[in-house]
Amino acid sequence: MGKKENDELDEKLNTNSDTGGHDEILIDQLSEGLEIYQKQTKATFLSALSAGMEIGFSFLLVAICYSQLKGFINEDWIPYAAAFFYPLGFILVIIGKSILFTEQTSLLALPVMSGRRSFKELIKLWGIVIAGNILGGFIIGGMLLAIGQSLHVITVEGIDTIASHVTEYPTQIIFGSAILAGWLMGLLSWSLSSIKHAVGQIVVVYIITLIIGLGGFHHSIVGNIEIFTGMLTGSINFMDYLITLLMMLLGNTFGGVFFVAFLKYRTYTANLE
Repeated sequence: MGKKENDELDEKLNTNSDTGGHDEILIDQLSEGLEIYQKQTKATFLSALSAGMEIGFSFLLVAICYSQLKGFINEDWIPYAAAFFYPLGFILVIIGKSILFTEQTSLLALPVMSGRRSFKELIKLWGIVIAGNILGGFIIGGMLLAIGQSLHVITVEGIDTIASHVTEYPTQIIFGSAILAGWLMGLLSWSLSSIKHAVGQIVVVYIITLIIGLGGFHHSIVGNIEIFTGMLTGSINFMDYLITLLMMLLGNTFGGVFFVAFLKYRTYTANLE
């Protein structure tokens, strides 16, 4: 990044100036990203752990649909019915300000692109957030598997169907699907910066994550719970779990960083050249 762009960004960050439009969102995103870098490691991990557990309620609602709607509606329509409940866990996480990897991917890349943080710091922070999200998913996944069956709201057959749906595709399809999900989540984070009212934020979260649900796109953090519980029930093996999770993480990362952080940032710098 050139000195001119750096100086202008520094001035806007220091004065909290209202630049309007695209520039204002970029400054908000950059400021929020820098704040996360300044958090204590323990606080970041615990927030990510909370997000990993809270997002599990999206999985719960989807699993209920797959478990309870079978035999009542055409099985081909169950994924689309479940998609309308899929966003609710995201609303809990994002409005509650917990740190979700896919929402923060592009956000945390911006300070590196602007030269304010190093790539090494980014990888470390991503690692902390991913670890917290995945561990949280393990906890809520195990709880929901045990309690959901006991309450007769979810079934092993329903969970196995979900897990098989996530893992049944070739790795390149999972990767491409995850890119689309990561792109949408990056746009979600970007869009929320321009919306100040909670109702508007909820509507945006719902609409964007509904697209992910209806499209069947691979979201690494919800997907982690889906395939982890499938592994617990024995419908998928550890290697399927590991490869699928890796492809989802890589795809989500690429989608958020390239299609949102990089392109939005380059739009800003191009205006100054």
